[in-house]
Amino acid sequence: MRVVIADDQRIVREGLVTIMERLPDVDVVGVAENGIEAVALAVDLHPDVVLMDLRMPGLDGIEATSAIRARTPATQVVVLTTYADDESVIGALSAGAIGYLTKEAGRDDILRALAAATAGQAVLQHSVQQRLVDAARSRPARAAVLPDGLTDREGEVLGLIAEGLSNSQIASRLYVSEATVKTHVNRIFAKTRSRDRSHATAYALRNGLAR
Repeated sequence: MRVVIADDQRIVREGLVTIMERLPDVDVVGVAENGIEAVALAVDLHPDVVLMDLRMPGLDGIEATSAIRARTPATQVVVLTTYADDESVIGALSAGAIGYLTKEAGRDDILRALAAATAGQAVLQHSVQQRLVDAARSRPARAAVLPDGLTDREGEVLGLIAEGLSNSQIASRLYVSEATVKTHVNRIFAKTRSRDRSHATAYALRNGLAR
């Protein structure tokens, strides 16, 4: 997989390059020290994945992620940052990041996230996933008027997605078949323009639909 690394700290960039060079099937094709450079490299090189820091001068990682996803949608973005607060996580996922890791992640965690991103699969570090679940539980009850044409049942399913429940768990909670839940989930993804459960969770939190 072809990877671009974006981080404003030189020692971090060099450390990540060293780690990446030791990983099987990983080719670091570019290194950026800010969001502007990250976008330019993504557009020029079309890497499979950009490993993106969030707090960078000029253009931060969230803005850079949004620009990359808009200009070269085949390139995925995996966030690797010190910060795991709700605003950073939700902002990054809303901008189009498919993965989110903190800098406590190990080499194997990074490799798994890169491989998953290349395959179009979302990966959230466990602590990050837990923050999303906690944020969902602490939000007020979902809005009475649902946006984007969501039905009441779809809003209910979306709230359960935001709690971190699987399709089978949602089916048990709502006393319906798993096939019915899958149908609701597909419709939710289409109406909210979410690519996966992480982005649907971010949507639910932004719109007050989390349970």
